[in-house]
Amino acid sequence: MDKKKAPYSLNSKKVADATREWLHKRGVSMTEIAELVMLLQKKYYPNLTMEECMENVDKVLMKREVQNAVLTGIQLDILAERGALLSPLQDMIENDEGLYGVDEILAFSIVNVYGSIGFTNYGYVDKLKPGVLERLNNKSLGPIHTFLDDIVGAIAASASSRIAHRKQAEREQELGEESAPNTTR
Repeated sequence: MDKKKAPYSLNSKKVADATREWLHKRGVSMTEIAELVMLLQKKYYPNLTMEECMENVDKVLMKREVQNAVLTGIQLDILAERGALLSPLQDMIENDEGLYGVDEILAFSIVNVYGSIGFTNYGYVDKLKPGVLERLNNKSLGPIHTFLDDIVGAIAASASSRIAHRKQAEREQELGEESAPNTTR
């Protein structure tokens, strides 16, 4: 008897749940990401609340492109911790090699969803390494987070960009101006 393999069908809820679960397993809370968002946007929106920051982090994490990047980066970090990659890739990821830029490229795939404000915010937090990013970037703590620190920074930068776009649309609406269609989902 020939048993035919059922065609692959992506389960979106499983992917979304796995994304959040793996962030949690790797020691990153949604609150820590929202704190980065607050750091990036508070100067521009003094009345911004942590609740708004959390909501925007949540919306960013709902995007399939973001979920794919999170899962891919975390899995590469885990494989490097286990020594399961081939050399020289193993050494580059294990040591967060400065000239290995694929971790940033993966982060760019996240911020690209939310435009140029996301890129500039990402560059800022990647250089500054505030909050959770400082901990994730600390090589002496043990776990490898070559991809995760960049991914978390990109999620925060994207949520910040989403806020900026939405606040502009709200401002235009309050002034009775016609605003562009909402493209920041």
